[in-house]
Amino acid sequence: MRAAVIRKTADPLPQLAIEDVEIDMPGPHEVLIKTAATGVCHSDLHYLKGDSAMPAMPAVLGHEGAGVVEAVGELVTYVRPGDHVICCLSTFCGQCEYCLTGRPARCTGRSTTQRASDAHPRLSWEGQSVWAHGGLGTFAEWMLVHENSIVKIREDMPLDRAALIGCGVTTGLGAVFNTAKVEPGSTVCVYGLGGIGLSAIQGARIAGARQIIAVDVNESKLATAKEFGATHVVDASSHDPVEAVRGMTDGGVDYSFEAIGLKTTVKQCFESIRLDGTATVIGLMPLGEQIELDGRMFFRGRFQGSMMGSNRFRIDMPRYIDFYLQGRLRLDEMITRRGKLDDVHEAFRAMEAGEVVRSVLMFDN
Repeated sequence: MRAAVIRKTADPLPQLAIEDVEIDMPGPHEVLIKTAATGVCHSDLHYLKGDSAMPAMPAVLGHEGAGVVEAVGELVTYVRPGDHVICCLSTFCGQCEYCLTGRPARCTGRSTTQRASDAHPRLSWEGQSVWAHGGLGTFAEWMLVHENSIVKIREDMPLDRAALIGCGVTTGLGAVFNTAKVEPGSTVCVYGLGGIGLSAIQGARIAGARQIIAVDVNESKLATAKEFGATHVVDASSHDPVEAVRGMTDGGVDYSFEAIGLKTTVKQCFESIRLDGTATVIGLMPLGEQIELDGRMFFRGRFQGSMMGSNRFRIDMPRYIDFYLQGRLRLDEMITRRGKLDDVHEAFRAMEAGEVVRSVLMFDN
């Protein structure tokens, strides 16, 4: 199969080589999926630039994908060939304390869903084992994954839009619904209006927030945020965003979200909450990045992180699909560009330039 393979990380970005990669047949608990579409997410950019540690190379990146089941292992009963599925990074073991207490996104037994180190690898290239990002590797024509990495979805859901739910949408909506638990009638601000930030804006609207403030330095993204449900916008390139947010509210918002992963905006996110408010960091920060906060700020309110929207993806994702098909969740407008696997470099360039909300790579089925 054709896949985008990385052999080294660098900044500026290294070139991904479109290579022929060998893919094995499914093991007992594995599923072979023909990739239909994959979103290009900022987390992959962190790996390419070396801001996040790459577990192994060569590697196939990509983790925001959807497709159609081609074959299943002998012990798989959840799906069968022909089923439409979304893949998710939050593979769960189903046995650890976190899984058994309803927090599968924090699973500590994920290694049990991988093949043993002495087993034949799922992916290989010129005799070398190939690492697949999150056990998925969606920048490829096929995926071979553990059955606990997928959710079966209704077949009337377009797979290119379903792919977005695999990461960005679930991360943004889940931060609002599951992590922060935004209440109807509350006030919200969101720093950063990429795919995750715009999903958080939509989540706040669906949750019934009465005031939703979008903060960014990009004028076109601020306009998009208003279309997605923001009631107010702040151009952080010309205004102090904390001062602006506090001025629009009663000294700050009930809930603030940071969806970029920058020291400055993380601090601003925390400073934007009112007394007893909640600040939630969604953005992935570079490895080793340190944040300094005034210790007395912790008497102001709560400061927390959100990993993949604290998801229970087999429950959450079908609900998000229903929101989309009911017209309550806007996904069509999030896909700024579509391309093919060979367009992966252009997709990353456009992401870094801030030209897109999401690029989606399409595969022929």
